[in-house]
Amino acid sequence: MLVLIGILIIIAGFVLRFNPLLVIMASALATGLAAGLDIAAIIAAFGKAFNDTRYVSIIWIVLPVIGLLEAYGLQQHARSLIGRIRSGAVGGLLIGYLLIRQIFAALGLTSVAGHPQTVRPLVAPMAEAAAEAQNPALTIAQREEVKAYSAATDNIGLFFGEDIFLAIGSILLMKGVLDGYGYQIEPLHFSLWAIPTAIAAFVIHSFRLWRLDKRMRAPAERGA
Repeated sequence: MLVLIGILIIIAGFVLRFNPLLVIMASALATGLAAGLDIAAIIAAFGKAFNDTRYVSIIWIVLPVIGLLEAYGLQQHARSLIGRIRSGAVGGLLIGYLLIRQIFAALGLTSVAGHPQTVRPLVAPMAEAAAEAQNPALTIAQREEVKAYSAATDNIGLFFGEDIFLAIGSILLMKGVLDGYGYQIEPLHFSLWAIPTAIAAFVIHSFRLWRLDKRMRAPAERGA
């Protein structure tokens, strides 16, 4: 029953509002010592747990890095870059990003881009700057629409691109379910049948982005 002392330490630590990390470590140490482990074995267990789940820490490291880049003007530089390209169009920019996102997702590189590391600091400001170059009198509603389409483009590219990758979770899930019902289908067939859907998604969303581009143009250009 001594190994349950760790639970008491956690309860007492949270009631007394101690540092949660210190409480968990004290609980783990007490439980390990009560179970007959030595200090070296307990520390080794901590190290193994951290090594096995270190990808979680790497993911969270991305956020302060993006924040630091934004603090030093990443969005402003992205906007000024697009602003200098007079021929740039918001529709063409987002269509290009959609193509890149789908290709990388189809190769299994789903973490290469994304909302926190790409859309918010780069794609959305660049798309907004492109729309502003087309129409300097953008309204707040139009700016928000451009940002929404930037986020939607990332979602669509990832969602319909990743199903082409053989080892993605959705394909493995479908294979497991069908195997349970006696249907033996190779993952390659799922991937091949996902290609027409990905192409259709690209064409449909590209048409939506083309319409967005038309809506963002200045009234003078539309009249011409």
